[in-house]
Amino acid sequence: MADYAVVDPATGETIKEYPTISDEQLDAAIGRAHAAHDGWSRSSTVAERAALIRKVAELHTERRQQLGEIISREMGKPIGQATGEVDFSAAIYEYYADNAESLLADEKIDLLEGEGSAFIRRSSLGVLLGIMPWNYPYYQVARFAGPNLVIGNTILLKHAPQCPESAEAIEQIYHDAGFPADAYINIYATNDQIATTIADPRVQAVSLTGSGRAGAAVAEIAGRNLKKVVLELGGSDPFLVLGTDDLDAVVESAVGGRLENGGQACNAAKRFIVVDELYESFLEKFTTALTAVEPGDPKVEGTTLGPLSSAGATDRLEDQVKRATDQGATLVAGGGRDGNFFKTTVLTGITPDNDAYKEEFFGPVASVYKVGSEDEAITLANDTPYGLGSYVFTNDSEQALRVADKIEAGMVFINAVGAEGVELPFGGVKGSGFGRELGRFGADEFVNKKLIRVAG
Repeated sequence: MADYAVVDPATGETIKEYPTISDEQLDAAIGRAHAAHDGWSRSSTVAERAALIRKVAELHTERRQQLGEIISREMGKPIGQATGEVDFSAAIYEYYADNAESLLADEKIDLLEGEGSAFIRRSSLGVLLGIMPWNYPYYQVARFAGPNLVIGNTILLKHAPQCPESAEAIEQIYHDAGFPADAYINIYATNDQIATTIADPRVQAVSLTGSGRAGAAVAEIAGRNLKKVVLELGGSDPFLVLGTDDLDAVVESAVGGRLENGGQACNAAKRFIVVDELYESFLEKFTTALTAVEPGDPKVEGTTLGPLSSAGATDRLEDQVKRATDQGATLVAGGGRDGNFFKTTVLTGITPDNDAYKEEFFGPVASVYKVGSEDEAITLANDTPYGLGSYVFTNDSEQALRVADKIEAGMVFINAVGAEGVELPFGGVKGSGFGRELGRFGADEFVNKKLIRVAG
């Protein structure tokens, strides 16, 4: 089978294969993006680039059903969530269209000595390489390409091998919106070709969303070649239950936080850490609610949980659950599979010597822990290689902020799941990477913040 192919995880059917780019074609693509940069960044204004990004948003909205159906068959996302992802992507483009000029406006610096003035002027860097994952095929591209095209950078986009059709559809949208042909170029490249691309002196920086292993490989090559990198890697986000007046509402949030995108989200709630006085009630209610969600056909409206993204992903999750129980964890419910459809699963009794204690479960598997105090909950929440997001549920507002200050993560959501927004920065610390996307911070990673000092 070709490196790039659409394989429906619900049926196992290979729908279409796409040829990998040749080395000569890749070199030409890098050259075209490099040559396009000067004209794109200097011959167009911020307002003109913002108008084109707005058109990209409009085309996403116009084509939402078609786009949703593509990723439903590429990676098994339920159609309602798929079209929702298209809508969120359109909102990201709209945000950068609306705010482009203010985000790129000159920033005055107050001088401590001397006369005259000083300011920072933001400008583009050049060709950027984006390496995208399969779990959010449109959203991931939007949050990378949207702000950086407004800035005036040009884009080489390498999508996941199982998402070639959505990659093609996105590139077509950019062309139909009126972007110069070489401002955004989709490349079906191999990992070896990507290593060569990162090292190419015409490429100025790289953004990757993916695994820690991929992030380390990309960062190593980029570091050797002095390239700026933004990495958004995995997560094993804690969900702390410290106090509540409405446990049913907390459980509803916990189920939603665990099952977003079939549990295949870097920032999904994965480890549920519950104070002892609420533990038994939470575990009972949570297990009942989670296991009530059955996998179904992702192409049918109303389906909440589709298949996992691929046979490989399902095999990995099945192996993780088996290793966890072999090493002493208790399988409270679930654990089975039917093809790539994986039953919602609850594990307890995971101890620090269990592999599962440090691993990320990328699928509908929840681990539940009991703690005796707030401090114990914080210690457990932070005892992970990851540091992407986190969730704190409590009816004590002072406790909420106190705990939020101590959580080692890039994001803390208090009494809420699904509260991300286009204006809110997204990113992590520790093994979850570095750099930020979305909001004003997402438009400030790949820019030359040039100081201009004018004498009095």
